[in-house]
Amino acid sequence: MNDRLDDTALSQLFLSARSRNGWKKEVLPDQIWHDIYDLIKAGPTSANVSPGRFVFCTSEEAKTRVARHMSDTNAAKSLDAAAIVIIAQDLDFAEKIPFLFPHNPDVKNWFGAPQVRQDTAFRNASLQGAYLMLAARAVGLDCGPMSGFDQAALDADFFAGTEIKSNFLCALGHGIDTPFEKLPRLPFDDACRIL
Repeated sequence: MNDRLDDTALSQLFLSARSRNGWKKEVLPDQIWHDIYDLIKAGPTSANVSPGRFVFCTSEEAKTRVARHMSDTNAAKSLDAAAIVIIAQDLDFAEKIPFLFPHNPDVKNWFGAPQVRQDTAFRNASLQGAYLMLAARAVGLDCGPMSGFDQAALDADFFAGTEIKSNFLCALGHGIDTPFEKLPRLPFDDACRIL
């Protein structure tokens, strides 16, 4: 078993971290997006299917393009972020299984049924989106995850001709707003059972 992370690390990842709504206007080096993905891809997914696809919109042009599909509120609070990331899932993820699961490439046949394919892609890409936020926090960035966008229009703009579908968006950078106090969370007994 690994050692427990120290309180400083736990605070940075979970306890003091907040969703942010205002951003330092800055350009970060492309290497940071590579570093974040290197952490994301290490996280587990079902049979290593790794359906998450990530579009790091970092240029003014790309951020404006994605913002066109966002609610006015989300667009206004995101354009100054260093990146607006489109977290998506590739419904054709099974085509990569011979590479990702080389000891049993026939696993790709587990995902032939449309509902299984959809559920697996959505579930695992959502996990990978959560890994993105933890990875960003681990490298010292703040996160602003959000829904509130026109999924069909965004997909037609960014993923036309593919089986890739957007899941949610996340602004990344260094927050400069005053975050809300941490809102209440359900106590253990309301959310958990030990059997």
